[in-house]
Amino acid sequence: MSGHSKWHSIKHKKARVDAARGRVFTRLIKELTVSARMGGGDPDMNPRLRTAIQAAKAANMPAKNIDNAIKKGTGELPGVVYEEVVYEGYGPNGVALYINVMTDNKNRTVAEIRHLLSKNGGNLGESGCVAWMFEKKGYIKVEKDKFDEEELFLISVDAGAEDMKAEDEEFYEIYSEFDQLETVRASIEDQGVVVSTSEMTMIPQNTVKLEEKSAEQMLKLMDALDDHDDIQEVFANFDIDDDVFAKVAG
Repeated sequence: MSGHSKWHSIKHKKARVDAARGRVFTRLIKELTVSARMGGGDPDMNPRLRTAIQAAKAANMPAKNIDNAIKKGTGELPGVVYEEVVYEGYGPNGVALYINVMTDNKNRTVAEIRHLLSKNGGNLGESGCVAWMFEKKGYIKVEKDKFDEEELFLISVDAGAEDMKAEDEEFYEIYSEFDQLETVRASIEDQGVVVSTSEMTMIPQNTVKLEEKSAEQMLKLMDALDDHDDIQEVFANFDIDDDVFAKVAG
């Protein structure tokens, strides 16, 4: 599996305690606020906001929280102004890291990310140092027990999707051109498909295979980055064989 698929699977399987749920909500609120600020508060006219609302609902965020986050973005309610930033760098064995951040204090956040990387065998790089290794795509997940694989594949292709994978134990993964994500999602939903996740992703063009020691270090780094409140998403180009993953993931 690529780092994208592997890490998405890891995060899905991790047990979520109340504190972790709070981190999920924090990230979703930031995305709702920034989306509304940049494209307006009408989801029919703002695809990014529409996707953010869908993600918030999927996480069972109360409607009032969603509404308040949008109003803070449009200026109808007072709130913190978040800035979107991308940081790039490297993990163990030269694994490329593309880190999406939303922060109200760039100086604090970059210092904390630099510390996390250096503590876990990585380092922060210059802007653009790894972006060329990834391709931006639309990413949709559908629960396997909700739809037949062959039927979903045909529906996805007809909707304009580029590919569909069934490597994840619980979900089908559908990929599209990034600017076609909303069109593909709407089209497959019109066919009765229930979408669990619809978002932007970054697909690595190549991967770095990690052995036991570096794999353990890499997963520890990804956990540390995932726990940082300002980090929305981390994309990495690592690959771990299933037998190695079984040893280090516990």
